[in-house]
Amino acid sequence: MAEENSKSTLWGGRFSEGTDAFVQRFTASVTFDQRMAEEDIEGSLAHAAMLRAVGVLSEQELSDIQTGLAQIKNEITEGAFPWSIELEDVHMNIESRLTQLIGMAGKKLHTGRSRNDQVATDIRLHLRKSIDLIATEITRLQRGIIGLAQQHTGTIMPGFTHLQTAQPVSFGHHLLAWNEMLERDYSRLMDCRERMNVCPLGAAALAGTSYPIDRHQTAAALGFRAPTENSLDSVSDRDFAVEFCAFAALTMTHLSRMSEELVLWTSAQFDFVRLPDRFCTGSSIMPQKKNPDVPELVRGKTGRTNGHLISLLTLIKSQPLAYNKDNQEDKEPLFDAIDTVRDSLRAFADMVPNIEPNAESMRQAAMKGFATATDLADYLVRKGLPFRDAHEVVGSAVGLCVKRRIDLSELTLEELQAFHSSIESDVFEALTLEGSLKARDHIGGTAPRQVTAACERALARLETRA
Repeated sequence: MAEENSKSTLWGGRFSEGTDAFVQRFTASVTFDQRMAEEDIEGSLAHAAMLRAVGVLSEQELSDIQTGLAQIKNEITEGAFPWSIELEDVHMNIESRLTQLIGMAGKKLHTGRSRNDQVATDIRLHLRKSIDLIATEITRLQRGIIGLAQQHTGTIMPGFTHLQTAQPVSFGHHLLAWNEMLERDYSRLMDCRERMNVCPLGAAALAGTSYPIDRHQTAAALGFRAPTENSLDSVSDRDFAVEFCAFAALTMTHLSRMSEELVLWTSAQFDFVRLPDRFCTGSSIMPQKKNPDVPELVRGKTGRTNGHLISLLTLIKSQPLAYNKDNQEDKEPLFDAIDTVRDSLRAFADMVPNIEPNAESMRQAAMKGFATATDLADYLVRKGLPFRDAHEVVGSAVGLCVKRRIDLSELTLEELQAFHSSIESDVFEALTLEGSLKARDHIGGTAPRQVTAACERALARLETRA
């Protein structure tokens, strides 16, 4: 039985009986970690080149390994690679196939490394590539948001607090709030990339190796900024995966907030925006329906990423140093978080620039709810009243308007003067929606010229990205 086990695995020498078939399936990870095959081959090529440089491999052995790995990569690309669950994971599948192809040199490749540092390296390589793709999608979405904002610096809509009309803002100003969320998300993603971009290869199982390896060479060959500092931490650290999932959860939460607004805005009750048909679906029974499926689905997918963050935090919370089999469970949450946030960003980057705002509906909505009440209070303060007194005066005026079902701007000058004698004919400039926007003329404000300047600054920040 021991001989049979040795043939089906690369670690069977110590065992006297084969692994139970169910346990084999239960413990195998190849069904999902084969996703890292390209990174596994990259790591193996760098490791082999280093082994040659320090004299562990001959030139011919290195050449054989390079040729064999190239063939394996082609087989995987073409879907012809013979994946085997008996070989547990992506690493053993590739190593076994390499030995079949080139013989003894294939068995030497694993010198000075363990699957523990191998998988830690593969995950970092895979995540680094994914981060770069996601960063591109964030930037693409930001460009779409800023471009749409530039077109609508003066398109008036109600700003809300408690989902109640508060003050007028421009549609462009509102869009730039979305951009600020994404700017922070991008910054967090780059922070995550910087911290995870160190190379665990060479830490071996947990204590390093007695072979004369050059960890700086492999780190540089794989594009890492440095090798990791501690072999125990190198093989057991999954902070980078947790940190990425935290980024993903918060980014998806931001997309979910945007989605909620789009769902509201596309409803007949708001009618603020229209989404292109290609991002919506209809109803099988109600022919009039146009459902905002993309925003709704992104909103729903946020729960997945939140769950993945909790899963990884729970996974590592009780693990003693160093590597434990528990860490096999890190990949599926991480991979799904990568896919979910990348695809959601892509959908938004395609959709947002094509949003069509309904300027008239937005303006009519801003006329409701006494959006310029604060402007009237500010007007009275400029006339010399303390703000709290001005607040009370305007509250009384609003009370009258509620009874008569009219807006503040519809009161006559005489009616307004009845609330305070300092009110003059210039008050109506303050009560217009345009006047309200124009008055907030400072950095971060909703005045059209400030929104235009904010768009220019936002675009300039994007231009500084590598």
